[in-house]
Amino acid sequence: MLQTAFIRENRDKVIAALGKRNFDATPLVDQVIALDEKRRSTQVELDTLKSESNRLSKDVGELMKAGEKAKADIIKQKTAQFKEKDKELTELLGTIADELLETLYKLPNTPADIVPVGKTPEENLEVHREGDIPTLFEGALPHWELIKKYDIIDFELGTKITAPGFPVYKGKGAKLQRALIAYFLDKNTDAGYNEYQVPHMVNEASAYGTGQLPDKEGQMYHDSADNLYLIPTAEVPVTNIFRDVILTEKELPVMATAYTPCFRREAGSWGASVRGLNRLHQFDKVEIVRIEKPENSYAALDGMVEHVKGLLNDLKLPYRVLRLCGGDMGFASALTYDFEVFSTAQDRWLEISSVSNFETFQANRLKLRFRDKEGKNQLAHTLNGSSLALPRVLAGILENYQTPEGIVIPEVLRPYTGFDIIN
Repeated sequence: MLQTAFIRENRDKVIAALGKRNFDATPLVDQVIALDEKRRSTQVELDTLKSESNRLSKDVGELMKAGEKAKADIIKQKTAQFKEKDKELTELLGTIADELLETLYKLPNTPADIVPVGKTPEENLEVHREGDIPTLFEGALPHWELIKKYDIIDFELGTKITAPGFPVYKGKGAKLQRALIAYFLDKNTDAGYNEYQVPHMVNEASAYGTGQLPDKEGQMYHDSADNLYLIPTAEVPVTNIFRDVILTEKELPVMATAYTPCFRREAGSWGASVRGLNRLHQFDKVEIVRIEKPENSYAALDGMVEHVKGLLNDLKLPYRVLRLCGGDMGFASALTYDFEVFSTAQDRWLEISSVSNFETFQANRLKLRFRDKEGKNQLAHTLNGSSLALPRVLAGILENYQTPEGIVIPEVLRPYTGFDIIN
């Protein structure tokens, strides 16, 4: 959430920055400023009233001591009127504060200066590419055919048990999935990330805290009886560990990692782009989260990008890194890098990670602060990244590592799987 003071002092700058997202912020920005002016003037009126009421109460006491009860009674009547006005102004102040907060929730984060201008994914900027795209043998198959051939993932069974988009992993497919989770977690903890196991459902405050609400209601599974949401990513519960927390400067950076299943209602229309593992309602993901001092957050973002590169280099998968344009960034992000792995059998790039810096956007919602050397409380910067989302990584392995004899397991995963080929 953008800070009211920053919007008030940088109106044109905020509008121009959000224009890079192709978002017309003028009406909301002006509404924020108007509501803040109304809040400030109401607060001044309330403070003045309280001061006058306190002065009159003191006068009543002095008059009573002097035995001038009649005069004291007149002033008491006036202070009673003041109390009614005090109640009215206090309620008005609460209403203005609620309206201001709801308006602020509608404003996305301002993009960083280096975010490219653009409206569509085609306008994202490729900043890195690595790995050789293999030449597959004649008769090579896309992963949705491979999983049937080797009986390692069953979509029909998932549909029977639950609904489309909820696959069942079987045999070596289940072991490979588990191996990827363990490998990613081990690599993350080796890099200094503290591992957490977190709930797979969050309350409304947590969803608001990281920016899923009010932006992504339609994408989240919601239990209306208890008002809980199935998580779309481990970022939500992990970051909310630090909601309403004031960290010391010595505690920074905070580095956390977690594996969770993720739940997303969006599925898309049928076609090659959403077939098989390309898009699911439930999928597994390992996440990394960092909380940083503002001056260190972009160096931390670069470090997270390098960390994810290392995972893909170890898996020997061809990949590229994109800096997202303003029109393709998430609501809460100030700067996002997407990782895409090349699926040789599909002849297309598949997104497998997003690494983002939210600056103070989430921290302002979360009231996540740190106490600096001068003892002042400052908003921290939050960052997160997938390391990695499993479905498309698995699709890339199945397709790029297929041979006429079977699917070869990447060398770094063999200690985790206990086998070197699916055949």
